[in-house]
Amino acid sequence: MREMLEKAADVLVHSKMTIALTGAGISVESGIPDFRSAGGLWEKFDPAEYATIEAFRANPEKVWEMLREMEEVVLQAKPNKAHIGLGELEKLDCLHYIITQNVDNLHQAGGARNVIEYHGNSATLSCIQCGRQYNASEKRGEHVPKCACGNVLKPDVIFFGEAIPAEAMNRSFQLASVAQALLVIGTSAAVSPANTIPGVAKRNGAKIIEINKEETHLTSTLTDIFLQGSAGEIVSGLVGEVKDRKAKS
Repeated sequence: MREMLEKAADVLVHSKMTIALTGAGISVESGIPDFRSAGGLWEKFDPAEYATIEAFRANPEKVWEMLREMEEVVLQAKPNKAHIGLGELEKLDCLHYIITQNVDNLHQAGGARNVIEYHGNSATLSCIQCGRQYNASEKRGEHVPKCACGNVLKPDVIFFGEAIPAEAMNRSFQLASVAQALLVIGTSAAVSPANTIPGVAKRNGAKIIEINKEETHLTSTLTDIFLQGSAGEIVSGLVGEVKDRKAKS
């Protein structure tokens, strides 16, 4: 593992454009289970009933049963060593953008500034009728938060059936096409369209560094350096190696 960490650190130190693609796995150590895993949200709430934009439009009060549970979990979560480590890599100029599929705001809480959110962020709520936006904290005491116009508010996260924000998608593919290194952390890269980012980066010459607890379809096809284990421990180790190289240069 030490040898692989050293190789990965060398890649990051020499890369002029490094991006990261993160998924649910990076936040598991913060106490947010992967929705699809055992004990995850989809085990209790059928996404077809609770997580589509059609379901929200038809019965927002019902959908808020799930959203309240999600909010409770996210509110208790704090950035872990992986989030904080990526924030440090950004400060060291060895990570330039994070593309995340998560909605928990933990990258920002961990110190990262350049975060592209594929699936939105649960920290704000909007009215799908009049467009007014609120901080989620403003409405936290309400069982079903409502807009001043009387309609039920929706978190600014992407539900099934909604399009990925065009700006986020276009920017991520533009970055992938010029990246010299891509960190893939805590994601199996199985969900479209984010799952195509590693292929775009690889075709344009980027080194792919994968950090996951288990091998994925990327491991044997696109990954150059596979670091298997806890995202928090590995990212922390990677930061240490990068700092060593920076200190010696």
